Amino acid sequence: MNDPLETSELLAFARTVEAQSLSRAASELGIPRATVSRRLQRMERRLGVRLIRRTTRSLTLTDAGAALYRRASAIVDAVRDAERSVSMLDERVRGRLRVSVPPTLPESFHLLMCEFLGRYPEVQLELQANSRHVDLVAEGFDVALRAGTALDSGLVARILNRESMHAVAAPTYLRARGTPRTARDLKKHLCLTGFSRGEVPQTHWPLRKKGSVRVEGSFSSNDVHAVLTAARRGLGIALLPSMFTIPFIERGELVPVLERVIGIDTQLMLVYPEREFMPPAVRAFIDTVATWAEAELTVTKCRAAVGSR
Repeated sequence: MNDPLETSELLAFARTVEAQSLSRAASELGIPRATVSRRLQRMERRLGVRLIRRTTRSLTLTDAGAALYRRASAIVDAVRDAERSVSMLDERVRGRLRVSVPPTLPESFHLLMCEFLGRYPEVQLELQANSRHVDLVAEGFDVALRAGTALDSGLVARILNRESMHAVAAPTYLRARGTPRTARDLKKHLCLTGFSRGEVPQTHWPLRKKGSVRVEGSFSSNDVHAVLTAARRGLGIALLPSMFTIPFIERGELVPVLERVIGIDTQLMLVYPEREFMPPAVRAFIDTVATWAEAELTVTKCRAAVGSR
């Protein structure tokens, strides 16, 4: 029993019949003319019949060739339809989407997630609030929203916003404990710390020029709002993102400390595994959050600009 004809052979045969030219068929298929000719010869040897009579000026189907073409064209059309159906399916925003986000996001973000699900009802969204930096590949996450200065190997980042981390304290605390003038003075102060990568309490704060300074304090939390509240209540000096402290600095509840000495510039970004084919649901989520961030964080930046005047 002969091996069945290959799809590539049937496609070469059908295109040659339709184009009435080996050269045109090869051009349409994007392959060399000699390859088309070899495929036709291989078919004829396998079937043991002549399919096309070729002269220098024309191509003529034999009776066997005409019978085969009627079946081959139907098979080629079916293959094309199958390819189109997969392409259409791939472009639909659907399926399970696993996302890691910080636990302290504004209400506007959660409203955005509701709008996202309303827009894409075939998506099953799993939103996990994690203070730590999850391993996207090992833990099966599609995308994560995180702040930081470095990017893990094998990940791609879409930067949403750049902002500054700076030290602040309540006026009541500074009146009681004094205002630090140098980084070394922090040894005499209570420091309210966050968690490094959301995993362990901070023991060092970054210096603006380079290096870091060791800090100790009475309170540490991976919840930025908890640290912010403690700072507002006068419990110590905190290193916090400017987007959280701006309203309280404007109202006089917090005061910048060691502005030119302590702090670091960070990035809010969407990160996702590097891959050649991004699922439509992931692409739609990234575009949706990027649009939200542009509008939401622009307001914060404007307020910061006004407050710094």
